[in-house]
Amino acid sequence: MVGMPSMVKGANLPVSAPEVRCVLRWSAGPGVPDVDASALLLDERGKVRGDHDFIFYNQPGHPSGAVGHDGKRSGPGGFTDTLTVLLTGIEPGVDRVVIAGSAEGGTFGQVPGLSLIVTDPAGASLAEFAITDASVETAFVFGELYRRAGGWKFRAVGQGYDSGLRGLATDFGISVDDEPAPAAPARPPTPAADGPPAAPARTPGAPPRPAGALSPTRLPSGPPSTPYVPQPATRLPNGPPPPFTPLSPTRLPGDNPSQA
Repeated sequence: MVGMPSMVKGANLPVSAPEVRCVLRWSAGPGVPDVDASALLLDERGKVRGDHDFIFYNQPGHPSGAVGHDGKRSGPGGFTDTLTVLLTGIEPGVDRVVIAGSAEGGTFGQVPGLSLIVTDPAGASLAEFAITDASVETAFVFGELYRRAGGWKFRAVGQGYDSGLRGLATDFGISVDDEPAPAAPARPPTPAADGPPAAPARTPGAPPRPAGALSPTRLPSGPPSTPYVPQPATRLPNGPPPPFTPLSPTRLPGDNPSQA
């Protein structure tokens, strides 16, 4: 993509297009974990207003219609996962849209060629932000679209979390607990490189997912942690312990007799 502005962490640029596509791209390879893109719509406090403000593969559309998860695709040598943001349709209570992602079965340090590309609806490139310093992170904020002076701007963020999707969600106001949750729809598998597009997460013809259908206390980011359960005291196999016999107060084991 000739002429695409290459951004560094912390840089920002104005966005004049009424709609943008945020394309997360990475390369294929052995041992590369599965990657999923997501978006969070935040208010002026930097928090979600409710679970409907979290857009990902199991909740692919915002009730306002302004943010959608388009799904994962394969191409020559790698994969993409795309989010579409209609900036003119963002509700007044939303101050910014965070573009994030999570890695399943590994860390982002194991994901080669990781970058976020922002385009207009016609596919013209607006910016590219390459993630080159990932290591142990299992969730990442790649960038954000935010309001400024009556318009919109894009900022390259590049902030990682080693606590996975749960850590990222908690940071933005989604309350997460560790109790077992009802079975959620399965994640659509990553298509093989150079293969056909992935099937949509929702069965064709099924009714749209209602707002609030994802509980903010339930995230499909791995098995819940197991609470600590105290174990009963163990009896020694040779009966009760022998009676305690106090040592002489003037002669402790290891004492020097000359110092008694």
